[in-house]
Formats: sequence, C-alpha cells, structure tokens
Amino acid sequence: LSQFCANDPEVFVQAALLAQDYCDAIDLNLGCPQMIAKRGHYGAFLQEEWDLLQRMILLANEKLSVPITCKIRVFPEISKTVKYAQMLEKAGCQLLTVHGRTKEQKGPLAGVASWEHIQAVRRAVSIPVFANGNIQCLGDVEECIRRTGVHGVMSAEGNLHNPALFEGRNPLVWEMAEEYLDIVQKYPCPLSYVRAHLFKLWHHTLQVYHQLREELAKVKTLEGIVDVNRELKLRCQEEIANQKEGEKPKEGLPFFHWICQPYIRPGTKERCKENGASGTEKGVRGKRALEEEDGNSEVLSKNKQKKKLRNPNKSFDPSLKPKYAKCDQCGNPKGNKCVFNMCRGCCKKRAFKETADCPGHGLLFKTKYEKSLSWQSRQRVIQNPEVSRRDVDVGETAALKEAGD
Repeated sequence: LSQFCANDPEVFVQAALLAQDYCDAIDLNLGCPQMIAKRGHYGAFLQEEWDLLQRMILLANEKLSVPITCKIRVFPEISKTVKYAQMLEKAGCQLLTVHGRTKEQKGPLAGVASWEHIQAVRRAVSIPVFANGNIQCLGDVEECIRRTGVHGVMSAEGNLHNPALFEGRNPLVWEMAEEYLDIVQKYPCPLSYVRAHLFKLWHHTLQVYHQLREELAKVKTLEGIVDVNRELKLRCQEEIANQKEGEKPKEGLPFFHWICQPYIRPGTKERCKENGASGTEKGVRGKRALEEEDGNSEVLSKNKQKKKLRNPNKSFDPSLKPKYAKCDQCGNPKGNKCVFNMCRGCCKKRAFKETADCPGHGLLFKTKYEKSLSWQSRQRVIQNPEVSRRDVDVGETAALKEAGD
C-alpha cells in the first residue's frame, strides 16, 4: 500500500501512476490533523471539500490499475460521518480506514477514539472498513472487531511503543531495538527516523535513565545508537538482577519499564484490561511525569528546562512574547528591516521579480546583477581591445537602467 496526501486530482494521479506497479493499492490520506497538513491544505483539512475529494477519487479510479483506498477522521456528528463515508464509497473508494477521532483531537487533546462512529460507518457502507484508535494491545484489537464489526484494525502509537503488539506479547525493549537496528543496517534510512522510533520504543526506560535519553538525542551515527542500546541493556539487566522479590512496577505502569508496553496519553482511558491497570487517568505515567516545576508552579518541558539552565532570567509567559508585525502579502511575521514589509519568502519572490535588493533579508539580486554586467563588460574589453572603454560604459549604463526600470 502506498499512501499519498494531495489536494489536486491531476497531481495525485500522476504521483500514484509512478507507484502503482510497486504496490497493491493507493491510499489517499484524509486523516492527518497536523499543522503541516493545514498549511499544505491536505489530510483531514480536506474533509469539508467533498466535491474535490470526489474528483480525486473518480480520476484515480479511471487512470489507475490498482484499487484506491482512503483513511479518514470522523466529524463530531455520527450522521455527517456516515454521509462522508458513503460519499467516498460512491466516488470509488474500495476500502475505508476510519480513525475514530476528529481532526481537533490530537496531541494532549487526543482523548478516546469513538468506536461508535466506526460502527455506524461499518453498517452504512458495503466496502471493507478498518478501524483505528484506542489500540494498545492485542485484546483491544479483538474487542474493537467485536464491537464495531470491522474487517481489520490499524494501530499507530501502540505499535510504535510495542512492535510485537499484533503478536500478543510484550518483549524486552532492547531485544526489539536490536531487531529494529538490524533491519536499519540492512535497509539504511536517515538517522532522525531511527532516533524517533527508539524514543517511542524506549519511552518508559528513558524516563528512568535520563543520561541515555541525552545520549540518544546527541548521537550522530548508527554505531553510536547501537552503543546506546547496549548500555541500556546492561543497566536494565543490572536493575533486574538487583530486583527484590515481590517488587511491583512503579508509576502505575502495568509492566516494568524495560518491557515493551503502551504509553497512555494523560486523560486517555486505558483499554488494556488484561494489563490490570485502572483504566483511568490516575496512576498513568504522563509524558512529563519526571519534569519539575519552577517557582511559579509552571510545568516546563525538558526543552524549556534546558533553556532555563542556559538563561535563568528567561520567561515563558506567553503575554511577554513580542508582537510581530505581519507580512503585507501572506500574514506571516515580516522582517523588521525588510524594505518591502514582507516575510523572507515573499520578499525573495518580489526582489527576484523586480531585480531589487533587500539588505534586511540579505537578498542582493540587483547588486549581483550589476556585478555580472560589469564583469561581462570587462571580458568584452579583454577579448576585443578595439572596443573603446567609453562604448562599454555607455552600454553598461543602459543595461543597468533597463534593469532598474
């Protein structure tokens, strides 16, 4: 399955044509709620533009040799969600994955996904439906299928924290990391991807071993990451060896931190009943559980704590942030010294179009053009000494005047 985000039927199909020979289906992502999707106008921010979505799916069905599928988020109203799903089915969507959260439910506001919405969609359409949301263990998969009647289940964060989720087991974190790093060595990828995956996989252990968290954040090579995993393994094994009989996991975790297990966002109900957890916000280890509070009882993130150490007088009060003037063109903060009163992106486009300079943004199109003309004139004099210096100067002046106009 190859997934694309798009907001233009022609561009979407052109991209899909390049991938269709290497996959079984093309998926249109209509579920991404992130700010980058809002800026790019794709993902869940297209869910009100039904005419556009119909045109994209219809054209894809006409041009592609593989099925077209969609992943969506729900509307607050079940009835509108059902109509949305039926519209996509009618347009030609052949499999629908439904994430039971609205586009506003993300990050700390994620909350619990609505299986009721998913169940309603499953009953209203004839194409296969997959469910997404609240999947933290294999028991959740079975419960979701039983309650919603879906044909399949997807997991995102739950699977990142425990890659063995669909096998119904909870392996040791360093064993999963070793297996993952072997795959990365065989199929190289950017180190930032590896780092991001291990921050998920080691989430609970890094809350205990802060130094290893810092090392993972700073390491520059794959070999260095392998060394961090080796050190993590040694520390955990030492902790296991010194463990007292009958000792229980701390911070309300269902398992000890060295065992792969879900991270439950604060305020989100835990659905893993077989773990024996309370299923409430109490006893759940929050992402910022080990972070301290400053004198004003403001909970600071680790990044802000580091900034505070470098600059003790730094304040994070939103009311004290400077107010920036907006760009005349797009509304982003403008450059304080921009001659066009624009942000750098808009200023660059205008300065290039008009062959102008903006010292405030370090854009010197006019100056560089003038230097180029001067250099060309000198070359002509060197190559053809019979051309008088006066003629060259006259021609150069006329060219500069034309550029200025």
